[in-house]
Amino acid sequence: MSAPPKSRAFWLRQLHLWHWISSALCLVGMILFAVTGITLNHAADIEARAVTVETGMVLENDTLQTLQTGFEGEAPLPEAVAARLHDELGVRTGNRQAEWSDVDIYLSLPRPGGDGWLSIDVETGEVLLEQTHRGWIAFLNDLHKGRNTGTAWSWFIDIFAVACIVFCLTGLLLLQFHARGRPSTWPVVSLGLAAPLILILLFVH
Repeated sequence: MSAPPKSRAFWLRQLHLWHWISSALCLVGMILFAVTGITLNHAADIEARAVTVETGMVLENDTLQTLQTGFEGEAPLPEAVAARLHDELGVRTGNRQAEWSDVDIYLSLPRPGGDGWLSIDVETGEVLLEQTHRGWIAFLNDLHKGRNTGTAWSWFIDIFAVACIVFCLTGLLLLQFHARGRPSTWPVVSLGLAAPLILILLFVH
C-alpha cells in the first residue's frame, strides 16, 4: 500500500533535505577520492620521481644537555629540542617516538607523499635530516589510503564515509519514491549491482 499523501510529502522533504546536505558534505571529498582512485589504479603507469634533500644543524650546548641522560629505548624528543628543530629545520616532531641510544637518537618522519628521518649525535649535537618527496600525486594517493596522515585525517575519512552512506541510502529511498513514474529505475540499479558482481566472478581471481 502506498503511504498517505501527507506522510509521503513529509518523508520526501526529509529525504531531499538529508540527501542534499550529505551530498554537499561529500562533494569535494568524493571528487578527491574518485580522482585518486584512478591514479591508484594506474600507479604503475604514473612515473613518480623521488627528490631527496639533506639538511643539518648543530644543537647548542644548553639544548644538547637535555639529551645527554644515558637513556636507552623509545621516547619523544624533549620540548626544547623539538622547538629548536622546528625553528631551524621546519620539522614537526610532535609526540613521535624516537629511538635513543648512547651514541645517537634516530627519529623516523614518514608523511603522505614522502618519507624522512633525522638523527642526532648525542656527543656533538650534530643533526642530520633527510627528507624525500615523491610529488603531488603520491601525496594525494596517500591521503586516499590514510597512509601516515595522522589522527585528524583518520577522523575525516570516517566522517566522510558516514556522509557517503547517508547520501547513497537517501538516494536509494528517493529512487523508491519515484520508481513508479520512472520504469527504468530498478533495471538501472540492478545493472549497477550486477556489473561489479559479474566482473568479480569472471575476471577477479
